[in-house]
Amino acid sequence: MKTAQRKAPRASSKPATGPIRWTPGPVSAALFDEEQRYMTPGLQSIALLSKITIERGHGAILEDADGREYIDFVAGVCVASVGHAHPEYVRAISEQAARVSIGSFTTRNRLDFVKRLARVAPEGLDRVQLYSSGAEAVEAAVRLAKSRTKKFEVVSFWGGFHGKTGGVLGLLGSDFKHELGPLMPGLYSSPYPDPYRCPLGAQGPHDCAAHCLEFLRKKIKLETSGAVAAIIAEPIQGTAGNVIPPAGFLKGLREIADEIGALWISDEMITGFGRTGEWFGCQHEDAVPDIMTIGKGMAGGFPVSGVVASAAIASSKPFANPSGSSSSYGGNPLASAAANAAARIIDTEGLVENSRKVGAALLERLKSLEETNPLVGHVRGRGLMIGVELVKDKKSKEPLPKDACRAIFEEGLGRGLLTMAYSPAIRINPPLNIPLDLALRGADILAECLASAARRLGA
Repeated sequence: MKTAQRKAPRASSKPATGPIRWTPGPVSAALFDEEQRYMTPGLQSIALLSKITIERGHGAILEDADGREYIDFVAGVCVASVGHAHPEYVRAISEQAARVSIGSFTTRNRLDFVKRLARVAPEGLDRVQLYSSGAEAVEAAVRLAKSRTKKFEVVSFWGGFHGKTGGVLGLLGSDFKHELGPLMPGLYSSPYPDPYRCPLGAQGPHDCAAHCLEFLRKKIKLETSGAVAAIIAEPIQGTAGNVIPPAGFLKGLREIADEIGALWISDEMITGFGRTGEWFGCQHEDAVPDIMTIGKGMAGGFPVSGVVASAAIASSKPFANPSGSSSSYGGNPLASAAANAAARIIDTEGLVENSRKVGAALLERLKSLEETNPLVGHVRGRGLMIGVELVKDKKSKEPLPKDACRAIFEEGLGRGLLTMAYSPAIRINPPLNIPLDLALRGADILAECLASAARRLGA
């Protein structure tokens, strides 16, 4: 496996012992402040809280405008699957940009990509349409489900995230949609089995899954009009904190969808392309979805998404009518070059296996914090998709207050680690080609930050 990165980052000049008060470098801060004069509010929290200006990256290291380096445990929220500035990725995009960038005609890159995708996707899912964003792909998947079933209702899950556009906003299982109504009709949300905090109060992960599946059956029977076109779920919930459902839950979704004549959509935006140690998250169970939505890491940073289905389902009209499934930017030559390069790198450099191997070691190192740090309530993970629950009290499982989490996040920056520790549900998602030693160094830094926080809070 090729890597183009140093073993340890250059962080601030402050010592890595004792609490660190974070301040962005002067160049970063000045550029951030100037940009804020023009940007609307609402940027991602990680950008607003850090106030750093990114200059360049290499592998799993990011460098800001002041020359400070950070181990990247975020990867643009699972986007930078092949790391930053991978030479082959850069070459592929540069060469394509010099030829042609836009159009819906066949290109060699698109042909190569869809053939590789058909080879690694779950059996039978061998038709793809490409789009630009995750929400666009989810909306397309819903259109396809409606075309196939001739029904119109969709069921999602608490904690789920499927995009911010109007057609899918009602599928979000959070309060994000508050004050953004009215929502599209025919959308329902059901509890997702979080083994650490079961929404139905069940004891044990398997009981939680069984309760949530039975609740879903009753919800569909009693609340819908009996016209459910699709059940959409993430095989691991990313935005909720990398929540892994108990074994058997995905099989249960498959069974329920079959019972009611609906399609199961596996939203693989985050879990796809090696993130979980398999090509796709649904492959951890012997349950094949009818449709997958893909994006984020599939093109290593270029905005590409897609819908994957069987030939029979994909041929359903009106979705299959000329221009019925297309997108102006979807699958254009430049996007296809990026997707093809990223998929080829993931495949030929063994990054699915690296995700599995490094993720297991990283999980083991972080899992030990459940016993040694009073703030760490639960650590879970699959591949390089790891969640750490921070709690005020382990017995009550009350989440750690956000101001305490922000201090952990800022101390991580000061020690040379970029991570989503500003939330009590930390999400750890480094590039798939991160070397083992660098990943473990990042885990050690996070452990130092959490130990410092425990001392500061008197825990």
